[in-house]
Amino acid sequence: MSTTITKIDPESIEFKTELEKTIKFTDKVCTQFGFTYNPDAEINQGIQLGLTRNKLMHGKRYCPCFFITGNKEEDRICPCKPALEHEIPEDGVCHCQIFCTPQYAAAQAKTEELQVVTHQHSRGLSTEECEFLLQKRNIDADELTSLFEARELGMVTFKVVDVREWMEWKSGRIEGVDALVPTSSFFQTLTEAQLKNDENLVVYCHVGSRSAHCQRILTDMGYLKVSNLVGGIVAYHGKITRG
Repeated sequence: MSTTITKIDPESIEFKTELEKTIKFTDKVCTQFGFTYNPDAEINQGIQLGLTRNKLMHGKRYCPCFFITGNKEEDRICPCKPALEHEIPEDGVCHCQIFCTPQYAAAQAKTEELQVVTHQHSRGLSTEECEFLLQKRNIDADELTSLFEARELGMVTFKVVDVREWMEWKSGRIEGVDALVPTSSFFQTLTEAQLKNDENLVVYCHVGSRSAHCQRILTDMGYLKVSNLVGGIVAYHGKITRG
């Protein structure tokens, strides 16, 4: 693993102490604004871990779903203004998906229940279908699962790049991921990853925001075929590697 990646131990006393403060903080946000947590506990835990990580790394609870630029006007501190003024009132949920209206949470719980009941695996992809998918700017979790199956059969080649932080990587990553290029040390670790600008790349993060930002950067740098996993690892129901 690269020496330029910042490693924060989630098992340390310092982290656990700060995590307790973060949980109390998100509890307070829910109470203050009448929000409720997302019915998916893994989403809430992931965001709380990310907020804790950012507090330790940057001194503030920046939203973990966004690239931290150092620009005070752009960087989002939880609960961020766009979430309070637009996202939750209009969509029922903030971008990071931890804070919801009670109505949204109830509807989401029902939707997830139905998805578990009705989900079916599709047939295998053809080579042409694989190539088509990898030309898309955005792919979903089912499409990535099918692409993994096709890659195992030697039908297609591509690399999956995780742009979250080392701590998130250790907690759980998509099985089959090829490189870790954290947003906090993006350009340094990108060089070390030795990705070719003409190969098929799929980038992902927690819910798809940071990876979308990194996708734009890679495209501007001349990488020709970069797809973003919509919904990030939260939306992925395939195998997860931990540790």
